[in-house]
Amino acid sequence: MNLILLGPPGAGKGTQAKLLEERRGLKQLSTGDMLRAAIAEASALGREVEAIMARGDLVPDEIVVGIIGERIQAPDCARGFILDGFPRNVAQAQALDEMLDEHGLGLDAVIELGVDDQILISRIEKRASETVGGPRADDNVEALRKRLSVYTEQTAPVAEYYRDSGKLKTVDGMAPVDEVSRQIDLVLNKAA
Repeated sequence: MNLILLGPPGAGKGTQAKLLEERRGLKQLSTGDMLRAAIAEASALGREVEAIMARGDLVPDEIVVGIIGERIQAPDCARGFILDGFPRNVAQAQALDEMLDEHGLGLDAVIELGVDDQILISRIEKRASETVGGPRADDNVEALRKRLSVYTEQTAPVAEYYRDSGKLKTVDGMAPVDEVSRQIDLVLNKAA
């Protein structure tokens, strides 16, 4: 089973991906981890990625999709994979679909964790006020507002792209973790 988890920062995608790994034996794939692994391997592609990142540039979509294409062939992805944080825009979603098609694969589900931005902001404010020693540098309302803005502008259209293809299912990301997991399982059971 191959799936994408969508939702803004703080929606719980990482938490749900880890739970899906445990329950279903799927592999959570992080593009950041894959890029770092390519660099560590010092392959031709890894050296190219390292040079791009050293310049402070974003790694082009075709390279990221190519790395994902290689990674999904690994034995630990045999039962399926979870993409969390990718695709970030419609062009990446289209490139991902093309690459999966070339590999004879597809997406079984695209699950959006629906959340209320204002409640996310309130959660961050509460967590920041309760954190002993102060919050992390990026764990503040201003940083979250910026990340939410970027998500709304660039990534939210990905949900529409998958909605138009009939693959998108939305669950209540504001529910308790166990309830969100139950809703995701219902979606995946219907997709299986």
